[in-house]
Amino acid sequence: MADGRVYNFSAGPSAMPLEVLEEVQREMVNYKGSGMSVMEMSHRSKEFMAIAAEAEKNLRDIFAVPSDYKVLMLQGGATLQFSSVVLNMLGSKSKADYLVTGQWGEKAHKECNKYGTGQLACNTKSSKFTTIPAKAEWKLDPEAAFVHYCANETVNGVEFSYTPDVGSVPLVADMSSNFCSKPIEVGKHAYIYAGIQKNLGPAGMAVGFLRPDFADGSKEMKICPTYCSFKTTGDNGSMYNTPACFTLYVMGEYLKYTKKVGGLSYWAEQSDKKSGLLYGTIDGSDGFYQCPVEKSARSRMNVPFTIKGGDEALEKKFLDEAKKHKLYTLAGHRSVGGCRASLYNGMPLEGVAALTDFMKSFMDENRK
Repeated sequence: MADGRVYNFSAGPSAMPLEVLEEVQREMVNYKGSGMSVMEMSHRSKEFMAIAAEAEKNLRDIFAVPSDYKVLMLQGGATLQFSSVVLNMLGSKSKADYLVTGQWGEKAHKECNKYGTGQLACNTKSSKFTTIPAKAEWKLDPEAAFVHYCANETVNGVEFSYTPDVGSVPLVADMSSNFCSKPIEVGKHAYIYAGIQKNLGPAGMAVGFLRPDFADGSKEMKICPTYCSFKTTGDNGSMYNTPACFTLYVMGEYLKYTKKVGGLSYWAEQSDKKSGLLYGTIDGSDGFYQCPVEKSARSRMNVPFTIKGGDEALEKKFLDEAKKHKLYTLAGHRSVGGCRASLYNGMPLEGVAALTDFMKSFMDENRK
């Protein structure tokens, strides 16, 4: 670990691999002899166009994106996509199904109701978003314009370990917080979108993989702003207006690094090791630490846990003492409290080992 750096368990923007940061640092002032920083150069310049083209190629290679799908690089993060999905995909059907298993799915559903009818195919709010119901319990409408799900719920720590089967209805996924952590089945989705600030770069951008039948504008609502139009974005190679240039460049460096270390299978292996280590510590603590999420739905990315059943004073002590061990940003989301460790790609295995070592010593000292 570089001098002065800590283990940052933030849910996003999140820790990035040190090698990527150091490469960006080397090129910060003078990018490849161009005499300027990427954040200064025109997005129409040959240097930047090459950066964008390489980033798209690497996205296609790493994620095995079908050749006829559009790759979109979008501003506004996943939250803007909540409405963009509806404005571009609802078409004449006026209704869509939502599998709501956490707060982000809930927000996406709410956005749909501004432009049409968002139907709750499932909603686990009554269980405090701690589970994913079996498909037999979903109320899917075969006439829905699409089915939307959030692949990993950052706040609640719930993750789909599989691609939902929704028949012939187009499937839409918000993959913001587990994107680039494992291989995905792009071809089973009509649209995948993801904010990149968890596993693939800094904040400021989302990536989209769009099936061609939704890229031609035929299902776009008349009120869709030009800025949100999938057709406009796709037809202009994500350069209709000035993109988030520096964010896109850093994502490109992260993609190159991903290829170098072995692609998505490498990140999947690391994620399994890190989450296995942390869940093993929680489950082996005889109730001192507890994770509220049903085991079958536990996230590999975001691990919420309480201490002694939610002892707030003890949790505050835990967070304060953790910083003495370079363990930072372990507080749970303000809406749920407790603690949470986010184990994105940028968090090295030794960081999780340091956390579990601290958790064991903290437990020994505070068990009584």
